[in-house]
Amino acid sequence: MMETATSPYRYFAVYKPRDMVSQFVSPDQVRLLGALDYDFPEGIHAVGRLDKDSEGLLLLTTNKKVTRLLFEGDIPHKRSYLVRVKNKVSPETLEQLRSGISFRIKGGDYYNTGTCEVHIVEDAEKSFGIAPDIMPHLPHSWLLITLTEGKYHQVRKMVSAVYHPCRRLIRVSIEDLLLGDMQPGEVREFSEEMFFRLLHIGTLPHEKTAI
Repeated sequence: MMETATSPYRYFAVYKPRDMVSQFVSPDQVRLLGALDYDFPEGIHAVGRLDKDSEGLLLLTTNKKVTRLLFEGDIPHKRSYLVRVKNKVSPETLEQLRSGISFRIKGGDYYNTGTCEVHIVEDAEKSFGIAPDIMPHLPHSWLLITLTEGKYHQVRKMVSAVYHPCRRLIRVSIEDLLLGDMQPGEVREFSEEMFFRLLHIGTLPHEKTAI
């Protein structure tokens, strides 16, 4: 166990594989986080979500306040995704993605994304240490998209809106907490101090030092 002596909570990063939901319990017949080869503590839950077909960095904790601190506070937090899309992406399309995209959401309304960082990644398998794709010969581009939003399966809908459907999506970082060389299904535990520092979130009351 790696939590600090003053913390009653535990903190983890996992590489969520594809074809697994970001939950420990579901009424549906789906592959759950409990299938990972790790003895998680009672009260564990995911911070945010990755959809079933996405993979990569997922945070788990027994601390219910982390989701609010990270995703619901006034300070935005960056998330980066490595995205394989169909066909070659032009410089003009990169600028479209960077400037903001409008896409349709449930109910018929449209959602307008904010500005974000988008870059072409050459040789993504080598650069990020990920497993090679099936059918690598098909025309495609790898994009690294960094944003502070995450609504309505946003990354997938952004690239689809510019006619480059998503073929693979991997979350590679949240702030300074990186997927790095983790492999699908791998779990790593962090101390509270390290977890909060890498994610750029504030401390909890029990961490404050008396004067």
